[in-house]
Amino acid sequence: GGAARDGSAMAALLGRLVGGPLPLPSPATALAVRFASKKSGGSSKNLGGKSPGKSYGVKKGEGSFVHAGNILATQRVIRWHPGAHVGMGRKKWLFALEDGIVRYTKEVYVPRPRSKEAKEIIPQLPKGAVLYKTFINVVPTVEVGSFKLVSML
Repeated sequence: GGAARDGSAMAALLGRLVGGPLPLPSPATALAVRFASKKSGGSSKNLGGKSPGKSYGVKKGEGSFVHAGNILATQRVIRWHPGAHVGMGRKKWLFALEDGIVRYTKEVYVPRPRSKEAKEIIPQLPKGAVLYKTFINVVPTVEVGSFKLVSML
């Protein structure tokens, strides 16, 4: 009987080890108990700003000769005003209406009495201040020194 008792004691000991209060984890749960070593943060990419510049500005300077239809300046807000022989296009672009020489002038600007400027900007100016605006003009002239095949015939 001693061997049987030793076997039952061994089985009881194994039962206590194996079937004790905490069961051994199965292989499936052993894989699921994996903690993140790095906290997952949201990605913040600073996208945008890759669009090219729009190339607004003066295209023909003071004293340059222009043909009718040449673009004199491109602008997003009205920075230069159309003067003599200058038209304004759809996107506030200024173009020459006649062949001639470009001239820039600063002229005294008097807004209409009921305009937005007269109501909002003029009262904020100091007493006696004068508004000046830049106008682009074209002085009509015939182009000198240009090579024309027609005149050679």
